[in-house]
Amino acid sequence: MTYRILAINPGSTSTKIAVYDNEEQILSKTINHSAEEIAKYHNIQEQFKMRKESILNILSENDIELESLSAVVGRGGLLPPVKSGAYLVNDEMIDRLKHRPILDHASNLGAMIALEISKPLEINSYIYDSVSVDEMMDIARPSGICGMDRECLSHALNSRAMAIKCCDNKGMDYNLSNLIVAHLGGGISVSVHEKGKMVDIVSDDEGSFSPERSGRVPCKKLINACFSGKYTHKEMLKMVRGKGGIVSYLDTVDLRDVEKMMNDGNEKAKLIFEAMALQIAKSIGELATVVDGNVDNIVITGGIAYSQKMTSMIKKRVEFIAPVEILPGENELESLAYGTLRVLRGEEEARIYKEKN
Repeated sequence: MTYRILAINPGSTSTKIAVYDNEEQILSKTINHSAEEIAKYHNIQEQFKMRKESILNILSENDIELESLSAVVGRGGLLPPVKSGAYLVNDEMIDRLKHRPILDHASNLGAMIALEISKPLEINSYIYDSVSVDEMMDIARPSGICGMDRECLSHALNSRAMAIKCCDNKGMDYNLSNLIVAHLGGGISVSVHEKGKMVDIVSDDEGSFSPERSGRVPCKKLINACFSGKYTHKEMLKMVRGKGGIVSYLDTVDLRDVEKMMNDGNEKAKLIFEAMALQIAKSIGELATVVDGNVDNIVITGGIAYSQKMTSMIKKRVEFIAPVEILPGENELESLAYGTLRVLRGEEEARIYKEKN
């Protein structure tokens, strides 16, 4: 049986959509929203109608009839902690995303647009592997300061999808395997998957620096900078997210630029590139201890995984732990669609979102 799935991924300045017939992608489009267009709206919620209509226009222009859809899936927004996998979009979820989101973020529109498109068609809408997926072990939560427990915020969607894909490629059962997944993008997070659950992570502010984020930094130096009087609160936040990492050293967020500098003999670029590879490898090694070293596979994914130089440096340091699989790309739309396809085929069961009292 063929299932047609519309996947929607709203970002800060674009809305990405794709249509899949089972595993085959038949349409993929990025709808860019100019700064002038976004500036017309006071908040994310006000962009709902504009983004929905832009999606419907693209579908119409490409002769995708709404009645041909089997399901619609949106990027999971910033909900309170949820389990991994699919959730049916319901009124409780929409109420939370509209009125009490953890953060006002474009991804919150994913569920709303999915429901609005699916409802008249009398088909289901879903979210899959929300940003707020939290299956962390209790012993992994204490940070060292009471009241500042660690949070499970990671690149759950792509990380989990690539863990499942790696298992499929190797004839392994994801629910019986232990994997470590390093997602390398604008931010870097590493997660350990123990028999189907993401039980611990190294988040993008706990581990390696990335093209534009600082990652883990010396606490005392950070505190001193905060109270030095030189920086505002906003400037400090930007220093660790937006102006931290590679860009703070080399004035670029593009790893291809860094590799070119290295090829031209730039020793500083070489040092920073190798330092990032080392820090990523250390995070992978750190998480291997969570499963007592019993790791079946390591997966390196995300946009930076296209860099053969970077992945080879990481692989050299960690392949003593387990075999390394390179699955480059963000793969978010594919991850949404494939997850929903598993639900439609009866291989997974969608959860029902309920607010905790």
